[in-house]
Amino acid sequence: MFELDYRLKNDCVRIGSLPLCTILLMKDANYPWLILVPQRADVSEIYQLDADDQEQLIWESSFVAERLMAEFDGDKMNIGALGNVVPQLHIHHVVRTRTDPAWPKPVWGAVPARAYAAGALEQRVAQLAAVFETSTFKHA
Repeated sequence: MFELDYRLKNDCVRIGSLPLCTILLMKDANYPWLILVPQRADVSEIYQLDADDQEQLIWESSFVAERLMAEFDGDKMNIGALGNVVPQLHIHHVVRTRTDPAWPKPVWGAVPARAYAAGALEQRVAQLAAVFETSTFKHA
């Protein structure tokens, strides 16, 4: 049975879901940062997903990346599945701009996470929920 890792629950806010993945917002106001978590139990690596789920994950990742770049006018999309701290399979999608505090380095450990200001987290959640509610996910 799928259950979201407690660290992801603590560090993120749920935005919505796609056919395979839960969409989470990382609580770091330095960057627009979403995390996709395939809703499959006991999976820590992409290769552990069956072929259909692997294909679905690529479709969903591309869908999320495209919508984020359009919404935030990024210079680069960073996508990564590290899993060194949180072993549950999760894929980071971070919109990068040349003016962000870590550019051009990776976001991990570059600067401390910045909490959202009062009300800003709720606004960001509503913004992103609207992006994904109004978007029609289509898998060919």
